[in-house]
Amino acid sequence: MKLYLLKLGEISLKGGNRHTFEKILRDNIREKLREYETRIDYQKGRFFLHVSDDADEGKIIKALETTFGLVGFARAYECDKEEEKLWALIDEMLEKTEFENKGTFKIDARREDKSFPLRSYDIAVKAAEIVARHFPSISVDLKNPDYTLHIEVRQKIYVYSEGYKAPGGLPVGSAGKGLLLLSGGIDSPVAAYLAAKRGLRLDFLYFHAYPYTSDEALEKVKKLASLVAPYTGHARLFVVPFTDGQLRIKEKAYEDETTLMFRASMMILANKIAKKTGAKALVTGESLSQVASQTLSAMAFTDSMSEMLVIRPLVTYDKEEIISLARKIGTYETSILPYEDCCVIFSPKHPLTNPEKDVMEEHFNKLEMEEEIDKAIGNIRSFRYGPNGEETSD
Repeated sequence: MKLYLLKLGEISLKGGNRHTFEKILRDNIREKLREYETRIDYQKGRFFLHVSDDADEGKIIKALETTFGLVGFARAYECDKEEEKLWALIDEMLEKTEFENKGTFKIDARREDKSFPLRSYDIAVKAAEIVARHFPSISVDLKNPDYTLHIEVRQKIYVYSEGYKAPGGLPVGSAGKGLLLLSGGIDSPVAAYLAAKRGLRLDFLYFHAYPYTSDEALEKVKKLASLVAPYTGHARLFVVPFTDGQLRIKEKAYEDETTLMFRASMMILANKIAKKTGAKALVTGESLSQVASQTLSAMAFTDSMSEMLVIRPLVTYDKEEIISLARKIGTYETSILPYEDCCVIFSPKHPLTNPEKDVMEEHFNKLEMEEEIDKAIGNIRSFRYGPNGEETSD
């Protein structure tokens, strides 16, 4: 079987409940690689993932790169704790590694098992001699090497070269479940990423106002859901048809209040769906003062319409920071496709920026939105996504 050394991050700092987090992480990894035979062993801050030899390397890397709870991983090779077997293993690995006969390298040797007769320094010196024999033109640089060969002496000896970074955080599902209000913009997919990084498993909720928002806009949101799902785990996308509700708001609400009245309706509707799905919090992509509906007073009003905690992972982020994260997780190019969501299409020219909560609640109650909200819930469509982003049958 292929062997991967997985480095744990924040989980390693947990106390008596660390094993709970480790179990969730193991389950998440197994679920992502469920098409292959796998085994995961644990040794002091490390997982050792064994995957069947027929497993696709690219799929393994993609699965682990999007798994919260890991900070890094590498293809590794192992042998029993015998000196000659270690030197033979390094010889074998150097024939397969990405080292080139140029540049610089260093050896990072760690002896967790102090009963092994060689000290870390002795292991590093001998290993460096083997590297130099294979690559005569390469030189040692202990501070900023081009290549690093890692050797860890544990229950066995593990050897690996440069690996891959993983996103850190806590395993998805360790903090419960939330419901993300997903639009077709840049912000909400990034908010999903950050919420999942703190252990929240997420479903997605999208408001569709056909024919004012096109089928292309819906396909764009479905694509975003598939791009975020590898980070959030199994997810459902609930598509709410809210054309009649928005038309009622546009007809009966004060023009400068229409966006806030729509967002109030979204909160009430999202609470109803969250209760049915077992979610304990709502998650939005709002950033303080980014637009008129995201001022302190505006968010205080929309929060008053929610019985649940509203989490805003991006509340202190500026747009450039959000765009940078969107590029990092691969959602930016999809988010900027020119298919607008219903929030944009029904936005007033001069939206209210400093609403009074009591007044807004009174105005909202006069709209009598209950019937439109219940009708929308009765016509929801849903789509399912697997832990690798694949759309599955609902």
